[in-house]
Amino acid sequence: MCGGLMISYEPLWETMDKKGISTYTLINQHGINPRTINNLKHSKSITMHTLERLCKILNCTPNEIVRFEEK
Repeated sequence: MCGGLMISYEPLWETMDKKGISTYTLINQHGINPRTINNLKHSKSITMHTLERLCKILNCTPNEIVRFEEK
């Protein structure tokens, strides 16, 4: 049983900032659903497919998108 882990997308925002990619770009140039962006902003879960797409778009690893933190 997990001891209360929380999803953090702080690495995503840092990676996007470093690469100069905005949420507008993800939505309008790469077809990421605005609802997905909303989920990311509110630390909700995303699918592995979305994680893979973000990794490809940002040319990065999953560790540069998400981390799990103790609550």
